[in-house]
Amino acid sequence: MLSDISIDRMEPIVDDLVQLARLSLTGRPQDIQLYVRRLARRYQQSLPQLAKALGTLLIESPTRNSPLRRETTSPIPVDVDSRLELLRHEKIDTLDVEPVFRAEVSHALNQIVQERASHEKLLRAGLAPTRSALFTGPPGVGKTLAARWLAWKLKTPLLTLDLAAVMSSFLGRTGNNVRYVLDYAKNVNCILLLDEFDAVAKRRDDSTEIGELKRLVTVLLQEIDDWPSTGLLIAATNHPDLLDPAVWRRFEMKVEFALPTRGEARAALSQWAGGENGSMLDALSILFEGHSFSEMERNVLLARRAAAMSNEPVELHLKNIIRQFARSLPRKTRGELASKLLDSGKFSQREAHDLTGVSRDTIRKNQKGDAITKD
Repeated sequence: MLSDISIDRMEPIVDDLVQLARLSLTGRPQDIQLYVRRLARRYQQSLPQLAKALGTLLIESPTRNSPLRRETTSPIPVDVDSRLELLRHEKIDTLDVEPVFRAEVSHALNQIVQERASHEKLLRAGLAPTRSALFTGPPGVGKTLAARWLAWKLKTPLLTLDLAAVMSSFLGRTGNNVRYVLDYAKNVNCILLLDEFDAVAKRRDDSTEIGELKRLVTVLLQEIDDWPSTGLLIAATNHPDLLDPAVWRRFEMKVEFALPTRGEARAALSQWAGGENGSMLDALSILFEGHSFSEMERNVLLARRAAAMSNEPVELHLKNIIRQFARSLPRKTRGELASKLLDSGKFSQREAHDLTGVSRDTIRKNQKGDAITKD
């Protein structure tokens, strides 16, 4: 193959081989993989056989060892002083419930999965799968769950940065801890989750932050740029406004998680509410509209546990939750809620009035209006 190449065309190939040898001697696998990927793309037209061979090497390389291939020879890094592990390792074999995501979030997550499944096609096109993603949104809307879902779908270990262990009181130690974590995760086939990312990637123009944290942001930017395509880096934050502006440009994919709509709330509640009928699910979705998934799950499961321990119907314990949230709803929404409680067949007009504050006359009018609409 090389014997047919002219001397002029050989010179850049020789330069590439020298550079590849130089990277190999430094012992940084992620740099070598990145350069081999560039070579495969560079020679796709002029030397397709070489490009194909390099692409095959990239595909086979991550699978030659176990999923956490250096785990037996390189233990998870620890903080020098506390001796606490800097990462939490989790292998996701199953999920308790199927997550409910908004359409745009589902599309982004499925694209990541499909890209990994189509790794060879991307290589042939001179492309690599998404290496990094930034998840933003309020607490309890599914950012961490999305990372776990991806680990489950991709059959890949999930490594989560332990902020309590990483943040050191010693000047300079926090930056070293983060570097240890990132260097370790680069050399294993995993998903690395940097939860509460704003704690380590704050704006560098914040006058209240010390120089150590500003230097940490610079380290993070370099490491994200250098992230290998064999792994997936996910950062999640509840406070995107606190992130340094340069951080946003480093992530290949940005996914915004929002509070659930009424329909999304109903879909999630159907998994937690233990066989409740449709009207009861409608009532609960009205009640929890604008609340996070985690808050819905926590309240409904508390009611179910109390019902199981007391051998009482679950609606008796749901009453306390309805009473707690219903009075803060707008008047029109309280009317909808009262109607759905009646439709469920588990609450009388008087109970619906007591729980929502809607007059019984209004409830009757709403019921008649619903009946006319259905007819």
